Amino acid sequence: MNHSLDLSHLAPIAQSAIFLPDSERIARIRADRWIGYPKARQALDQLEDLFTLPERQRMQNMLLISPTNNGKSMIIEKFRRQHLPYVSEDGEKEIIPVLTIQMPSDPSISRFYTLLLYALNSPMKPRMRIADLEVLALRLMKLTQVKMLIIDELHNILAGKYTLRSEFLNLLRFLGNELRIPIVGVGTEDAYRAIRIDDQLENRFKPFILSRWCNNEELLSLLGSFAASFPLKRPSVLHHPDIAQYIISKTGGTIGEISTLLVRAATIAIHSGEEEINSKTLSNAEYDSPSERRKKFERELK
Repeated sequence: MNHSLDLSHLAPIAQSAIFLPDSERIARIRADRWIGYPKARQALDQLEDLFTLPERQRMQNMLLISPTNNGKSMIIEKFRRQHLPYVSEDGEKEIIPVLTIQMPSDPSISRFYTLLLYALNSPMKPRMRIADLEVLALRLMKLTQVKMLIIDELHNILAGKYTLRSEFLNLLRFLGNELRIPIVGVGTEDAYRAIRIDDQLENRFKPFILSRWCNNEELLSLLGSFAASFPLKRPSVLHHPDIAQYIISKTGGTIGEISTLLVRAATIAIHSGEEEINSKTLSNAEYDSPSERRKKFERELK
């Protein structure tokens, strides 16, 4: 075992794993990881600014918008972990600074309040009326001192009938006014379209957009961060323009797809003994692009 191996291409946590058995190195590669690229840090900073705003009649809100699989949920989870629930000093109640829920795929007001109460760990009677669900949810959110409500998959509002969309938008306005807390909507571009239906809400929700990645310096920095996090014994060549262009073309430019491709290429690098991500390990990775997956699915339907 060569402990004099130059590991300067790796982050410290990856260096500490380099001499683990291959199976454990692969497990490290496949584990979720936080890559703090500039746009993600900006999003976290804006969330923190909202979180620390003093209470007022009309709170500022935020829309975190991006294509599917482009890092929204990872940012929200990172922020939530920075503000985890805790027990009050008297030991009598749980404090939930940041409450996160997901908009139901088939939205209704009763399902929304039910999910809200579930996130608050509240027992519920069967077949409660909407008015009772609302009173209970508001009471518990005040009791647990919720300071920010984050609603993921907000674009699902558009799955409901037009009248229901209006009801949901009125609900968002009501919750913000009643609780005097910022609300963060997370979703695709359709989430912005949903909010634009209501002029007052559009003014309150400030959009923050995570665009698709393109072949530029920011991408090279991102790829370098991924390479430094993988416990591979040789430096990967992800900064090469042709390699970067291949990754962007193959993945469609979303960070989730980029991560999937790189993880599979890094796994191949260990199995094959290459010990680096290069054009060979990338081409041998068991990865189909989103468009390739769609084409396969369509062929199977025929």
